[in-house]
Amino acid sequence: MNQRLATVNDLAAFDTLIDVRSPAEFALDHLPGAINCPVLGDDERHTVGTLYKQSSAFEARRLGGAMVARNIASHLESAGFRTRPKPWRPLVYCWRGGLRSGSFVTWLRLVGWDAQQLQGGYKAWRTQVIERIAAFAPRLKLRVICGPTGSAKTRVLQALGRLGEQVLDLEALAAHRGSVLGGLPDIEQPSQKGFETQLATALSGLDLEREIWVEAESRKIGRITVPEPLLLALRSSPVVDIEATPAARLAYLLRDYAWLGDDPERLHAKLGLLHGLLPGELLAQWQTWALARELAPLFEQLMLRHYDPLYARSQGRNFAQLGQALRVATDDLAAAGIEALARRLAQR
Repeated sequence: MNQRLATVNDLAAFDTLIDVRSPAEFALDHLPGAINCPVLGDDERHTVGTLYKQSSAFEARRLGGAMVARNIASHLESAGFRTRPKPWRPLVYCWRGGLRSGSFVTWLRLVGWDAQQLQGGYKAWRTQVIERIAAFAPRLKLRVICGPTGSAKTRVLQALGRLGEQVLDLEALAAHRGSVLGGLPDIEQPSQKGFETQLATALSGLDLEREIWVEAESRKIGRITVPEPLLLALRSSPVVDIEATPAARLAYLLRDYAWLGDDPERLHAKLGLLHGLLPGELLAQWQTWALARELAPLFEQLMLRHYDPLYARSQGRNFAQLGQALRVATDDLAAAGIEALARRLAQR
């Protein structure tokens, strides 16, 4: 049983990925499928780090060593470790493959498991994520679905996926629907690093020889920034433009965003983000409608006065092939109409 440093290319050879960083570090981003077994908690890590800076490395290691030993013992006594068989092979990592993961590996190997340490730790993984996105993005055979707000682009994309088409759902990865009202109820967006890890993982699962459907996105999806290599690929790819009637779009928005009426105060606050972009009297009327849960006039005016002008200004500038787009007209964005629209696109 030879101890060695594994690399990010060896992940599939291990039974379990163990992230021994603090819970806050783990929550920010981690390797897909990893479990968190911190050797230092958030407060402990802060205490040791402060001691290291203000006193000495020796004092920090003396205090930290005791903390690490207690935490490792606690993990080893937990049910998750007691039931592991002798052939179990875990891969352990910390921030850069140093003392925290090295300490955990030492104890796991003393027990008798063939534990290994990830060379370079999370930083090595992060480097690969960035490199993977940059390498994959120019090779993607993207077909970009455009259309003004309310065109059911996301639902069409999901319907294409159900038909067996390849899709890349960036809004699902970002947990946001990409507009001022696009935040999802009770769902926090991932960190930027967490989004990029999900994106790199999704790209790795795509067949680069097949077409990939994706929704048109701006540079920002909520607070998430689309990585530059992917943004450039989006903006240079062929386009399909959904031309839905205003009535169909409004009916779709009233169905798909009905939940916004459940929290009038929150909707009022979200509309406040448009301050300075619209006349104050107009925005005040919209916020009044929000508090009164009058979504029909609110959404109709949002389309007419905000979203449609924004779309007209941005799409031609951002998508080079919009002028040659395949244009698909529809007056039905109910569930059956969306499925029919997806079939038309898949069979075009």
